[in-house]
Amino acid sequence: MSMDRSLKSKATLTRHRNVLTRAERLEILQEDDRWSESDSVFGLPKVAHRRSTAGHHKDKKAEEVPETTEAVEGAEKAPEAQSD
Repeated sequence: MSMDRSLKSKATLTRHRNVLTRAERLEILQEDDRWSESDSVFGLPKVAHRRSTAGHHKDKKAEEVPETTEAVEGAEKAPEAQSD
């Protein structure tokens, strides 16, 4: 049986917001040293708020080329067979 949409957990209800509150903007500006306590809270510069996404990881196994002794020996024998 599936769960009703209204019964989702709190974590799934939070979404990415494009508009930040003034307090959130001030925190980001303070971290970047673009605003200090003596500056006015009006006319704040724009703050880029990007949603962080997890990068796609490539499989290390797919990137590695299998170098077994059989593959190397097979490659060496192939030109000899063609010369016959």
